[in-house]
Amino acid sequence: MSAIRTFVDLLAGRREAGALAPREWDGVISVARAEAMLATLAHRLEGADLPPTVAALFADQRAAAAVARAQSLWEAEMARRALASERIEFVLLKGTAYAAAGLSCAEGRQIGDLDILVLVSDIGRAENELLEAGWEWVKSDPYDDAYYREHMHELPPLIHKARDRMIDVHHTILPRTHRVTPDPLVLMAEAVETPTGFRVLSPPAMVCHCAAHLLADGDLQGGLRNLWDFHQLVVDFLNDDPEFYLRLMEEAHLHGLWTVVLRALRLSNRLYGTPLVEYDAPFRLRFEPERADGLFIRRLLARDDWGRPTQFMLHQAFYIRSHWLRMPPLMLSRHLWTKWRKR
Repeated sequence: MSAIRTFVDLLAGRREAGALAPREWDGVISVARAEAMLATLAHRLEGADLPPTVAALFADQRAAAAVARAQSLWEAEMARRALASERIEFVLLKGTAYAAAGLSCAEGRQIGDLDILVLVSDIGRAENELLEAGWEWVKSDPYDDAYYREHMHELPPLIHKARDRMIDVHHTILPRTHRVTPDPLVLMAEAVETPTGFRVLSPPAMVCHCAAHLLADGDLQGGLRNLWDFHQLVVDFLNDDPEFYLRLMEEAHLHGLWTVVLRALRLSNRLYGTPLVEYDAPFRLRFEPERADGLFIRRLLARDDWGRPTQFMLHQAFYIRSHWLRMPPLMLSRHLWTKWRKR
């Protein structure tokens, strides 16, 4: 069995860690590191029967993840303080949101940028307040700046000049030119407050956003991690509400993400064993596999036993697909031509 299949099976609970041969751990660790999921695996296998060297590595990973989690929440607090004077409300997104809400997928999750969602009417004021508080632009190129402002779902990325931490300020969750246009006003209105006072997306909206980020807004780079987020979110919310799928699919339909969420559920079930609940009423919900699902699985598992990417043409096909989804053909042609000339 390939290392990446073994890695996925360990996460899903289909393989026992104690049954792995010593030589298998090299491949599993290489793959987990390449997928930025080594600390996630360390949390998943906490208390398992591990070789001493692996146990020591995993203990270090769990400790480092705890520090990174605290840093991400502190960065969210810094953003809250920066925006407080103008009373600009925001909603945490992605990894920091999972940490603030105490969700299972935050355990060991690598959290990079701080992602927040603000109303589009507040975007200019938020930009000014963050610049005054010490953030500065990462991209200084005029074309890139204009591209973000005219076509994307967020400001150009900012980085704090003292703390060296990046923030992405969103005004919706998919690019303006995308074929799917989720309603940011609904997302903001339905947001819920965590015990720490931060606001995060409602459970069904959070799962929809995770699916959109995985399948509708990229080339599946980091796909196994994002799909693990999706799996853990669904399991957490199903445990709280056995009828969660009804709320989830209603939310997905509202934002034009029905097919995206369905595919994420099918892929998550195949790789991680996410439970699927079918309905006949109040609407029909089925999970019949589609032929393209196999291509998504191949792309998600496209690594060798050293953690190196494989299937170059498949990677390229998904890269092209990600741009095709984001903008109309003529705009895409102009954008790619401009980027090629600049290089």
